[in-house]
Amino acid sequence: MSEQLAADLILYLHFLYVLGVVLPIPLILIGAKRNWSWIRNKIFRRVHFSMIFFVVIESLWGIMCPLTVWEEALRRGESAGPAYSQGFISAWISKVMFFTFPPWVFTIQYLLVCLIVVLLYIWIPPRN
Repeated sequence: MSEQLAADLILYLHFLYVLGVVLPIPLILIGAKRNWSWIRNKIFRRVHFSMIFFVVIESLWGIMCPLTVWEEALRRGESAGPAYSQGFISAWISKVMFFTFPPWVFTIQYLLVCLIVVLLYIWIPPRN
């Protein structure tokens, strides 16, 4: 497997992780109104909380995301190529996911998302 392909796969995995944290928030709110039973599944809700909690802990401790580190290391090994050296879709996913803000901005963002997840856990509690 080429380094570019491996880096792209890590980027896609990272994007899926982000979706796994963000997407359940509106789904839980919609599901509560529509009486969807799966949004109250304890395992689903605990995994959801664990995912954002992991990100918050990384951020508070100043640890860079392992997926980002791994992807960057693979991309550094590549030579300069065309405008989309990582591929068109990969380039756009990168633009959507990665911004150049100071680290404290992301920490606050992660803490707010974690707070939202905790409040959802309280307002729309999971069931057995």
